[in-house]
Amino acid sequence: MSRRVRRKGVQYGEKAAKEAAPPPRSFSATCDGMWLRSGRKEVEEEEVDWTSLPDDTVVQLFSCLNYRDRASLASTCSNWRALGSSPCLWSSLDLRAHRCDAATAASLASRCSSLQKLRFRGTEAAAATMNLQARGLREVSGDFCRDITDATLSMMAARHEALESLQIGPDFCERITSDAIRVVALCCPKLKRLRLSGIRDVNGDAINALAKNCGQLVEIGFMDCGSVDGVALGNVASLRFVSVAGTRCVKWSVASLPWSKLPNLIGVDVSRTDVSANAVSKLRSSSQTLKVLCALNCPLLEDEGNAASYNAKGKLLLALFTDIFKGIGSLFADSEMKEREVFWVWRNSKRADKNLNEVMNWIEWVLSHSLLRIAETNPVGLDNFWLRQGAPLLLSLMQSLQEDVQERAATGLATFVVIDDESATVDCGRAEAVMQDGGIRLLLDLARSCREGVQSEAAKAIANLSVNPKVAKAVADEGGIGILADLARSMNRLVAEEAAGGLWNLSVGEEHKGAIAEAGGVKALVDLIFKWPSGGDGVLERAAGALANLAADDKCSMEVALVGGVHALVTLARSCKFEGVQEQAARALANLAAHGDSNSNNAAVGKEAGALEALVQLTCSHHEGVRQEAAGALWNLSFDDRNREAIAAVGGVEALVALAQTCSNASHGLQERAAGALWGLSVSEANSIAIGREGGVAPLIALARSDVEDVHETAAGALWNLAFNPGNALRIVEEGGVPALVHLCSSSASKMARFMAALALAYMFDGRMDAVASNGFSSEGISKSVNLDGARRMALKHIEEFVSTFSDPQLFSAAASSSTPAPLAQVAELARIQEAGHLRCSGAEIGRFVTMLRNHSSILRACATFALLQFTIPSGRHSEHHVDLLQKAAAARALRAAAASATGPVEAKIFAKIVLRNLEHYQVKPST
Repeated sequence: MSRRVRRKGVQYGEKAAKEAAPPPRSFSATCDGMWLRSGRKEVEEEEVDWTSLPDDTVVQLFSCLNYRDRASLASTCSNWRALGSSPCLWSSLDLRAHRCDAATAASLASRCSSLQKLRFRGTEAAAATMNLQARGLREVSGDFCRDITDATLSMMAARHEALESLQIGPDFCERITSDAIRVVALCCPKLKRLRLSGIRDVNGDAINALAKNCGQLVEIGFMDCGSVDGVALGNVASLRFVSVAGTRCVKWSVASLPWSKLPNLIGVDVSRTDVSANAVSKLRSSSQTLKVLCALNCPLLEDEGNAASYNAKGKLLLALFTDIFKGIGSLFADSEMKEREVFWVWRNSKRADKNLNEVMNWIEWVLSHSLLRIAETNPVGLDNFWLRQGAPLLLSLMQSLQEDVQERAATGLATFVVIDDESATVDCGRAEAVMQDGGIRLLLDLARSCREGVQSEAAKAIANLSVNPKVAKAVADEGGIGILADLARSMNRLVAEEAAGGLWNLSVGEEHKGAIAEAGGVKALVDLIFKWPSGGDGVLERAAGALANLAADDKCSMEVALVGGVHALVTLARSCKFEGVQEQAARALANLAAHGDSNSNNAAVGKEAGALEALVQLTCSHHEGVRQEAAGALWNLSFDDRNREAIAAVGGVEALVALAQTCSNASHGLQERAAGALWGLSVSEANSIAIGREGGVAPLIALARSDVEDVHETAAGALWNLAFNPGNALRIVEEGGVPALVHLCSSSASKMARFMAALALAYMFDGRMDAVASNGFSSEGISKSVNLDGARRMALKHIEEFVSTFSDPQLFSAAASSSTPAPLAQVAELARIQEAGHLRCSGAEIGRFVTMLRNHSSILRACATFALLQFTIPSGRHSEHHVDLLQKAAAARALRAAAASATGPVEAKIFAKIVLRNLEHYQVKPST
């Protein structure tokens, strides 16, 4: 797979939070990187005494840093350590990117006496919050707390009596019950906002406890719950905002009346529920204070109504069938503003309207939440909504002043464009709509934010959108490659992971590979593997995937090797247990080894300790993609003579034969690579014999029968090599290989497949196999009856037909009668098989074709001259090598004899003349 998308964030649960922390680094290394960014050279030259800075300047400097850099900088001296613990720097704490257990929380406790706002990720972090000793906490927000229990939530509430806002979600918190909500109500009398997701049942007793004990409670959100007692919600008289979005069981027929009597109710969110049109109408008509009702993706409502039928003066309905921007604009007195600028105008308004600000902040939050949930489920029939309203809304929400709204909107953009996670397919229309509305610049601006949570989600959106080539170009044109390369160096694993995903997708485009290398992206990706060697499949798979794409480019492949990429990728192939990582590491090694003629990476991979053993072992993986890429890597590596023998020495022959035997029902890609790896190994006669002995002939014949051109062509190449050995040739006959090769020779659409099938048949019936078969025993020493004469007649007939397809009587007649080179050149061009120029023959193989020139069969003589023509065409990749071998074999005499033969076929004569001309071309080449 050459790219990857991610639709949901569920992978970032507690496990990801644990793995997000990087391995320990020395202080000197951390500071060195910091001073380089700050202008280290000037510091050294001017000898600035940083410790003499005023305290308030140092505190301001601390405020611009993340926690990790702040801690490193604080350790420079005792004064700065004290300043680094200043209460003003620790009024809020975001631990989502860090593993936070009880010990970590306890170590932070001395700084948290004035902590007011806390964000964390995972159940372990939720339990550890009590160790922060932050009794004055006012806001707590936790995500991916699927396993949080009543006990943890109750203890959290009991230890933080000053809580004003408690938010746990968006993961379903199915282990929380109404009992914990009652404890929250009893322990947190100052509570103003409560948002909980995925609770199975919120009963009346819990809600009544909130009504009784939390007199300042203005917002309740019970999202994606199993059931909520809607009648009891009507008892919380202080409520201004209610959300039951995604809740499956609310008795709308009885809930709407008590809600309408709430004296302060302003906003209600019933998105993604089965609310009826009647309930919506009753609530809007009965409530005297209601201003906004959000009902996105409510099927019953959408089936029954339209925008006109729900027009109620002063009461805004936000639904898929309403104009949401226009509706929100109606909340403002200034009716001349452009509808899509309503959020921008509000954020930049100098008028302080507390009530309007409260409503708008709530609208932003519920819209971002519901749009993300809708994008995750991706219901059918919403394309028009996404293009006309959904994408512009998400772009507007990305500019919110609320950090969690920004993050959720960026995640929504990353999610709604994806059609299929596994095949990395995005909706082109949606992706380009984001681009055309200025979304790329907005996302890149967010990616440069100092807030790591925003960076991570923006990078994820950029990565997914970049699957579309037009968007990828826009990202590159806007400087996105440099931004992603910088983020890939982040010490926050989640940020680095999403940035690596962006580079992975951008590196698919050939035009972006060089820019990624110039931006330092190759080194950043290699460093990720060393930085988080056990950091989970996410960051490692993305880094390896991006390196695999980059390694396909010759210059970038050299850069990968130069910065330690070979060692990093081999380490992953050897030690990582995640199949996605193994697949990408093997693919990267395959691409590194694919530049045998232009750089030394092929040999370098083979020399890396454990590389070949690891790839051989990966061919036995249960994951087809891993087997395919490992076989592909071994195929490429086998082009190097030393690698070829080393692969065989570590069990490569046995492993690849076993792979070929089991891939009859596998993907065509795996079949091709399995046959290709055996083809590569079989260049060595010792390996060829071993392949035959291990049972490799039968599966290759089966692959040669494939209807897929790439598969049967590669299998034909392997059988051609195997047929050089008489014992293998007999095996091929015994296993029914002659009909398979005859079929290829006559019917394949691939000239190369037909060519190699003809050469395999020529090897099998040039007489060398007869001695092996004459004793009446098979290649396995078992008595078998083989009709060699019938097989020989069939083979020779189709070899002759194959060679004749490259014959033009008129051209051949002109070439035979003319003494000028032009007719021969025309025949050579007609007969040429372009891909055959990539084949490289050994001295023994060339010698065999020279011997075949003297064979009693005129058909084999014609086949030999045709083959030598292909191998010596001047523009061929290995032509000079083949000419040198022909000269050493004294082939000129046999070629002249074939050209002058009175009884041979005209094809043999003309092809022999062309080969002689090719030999002369190289003889005079040095003097020209």
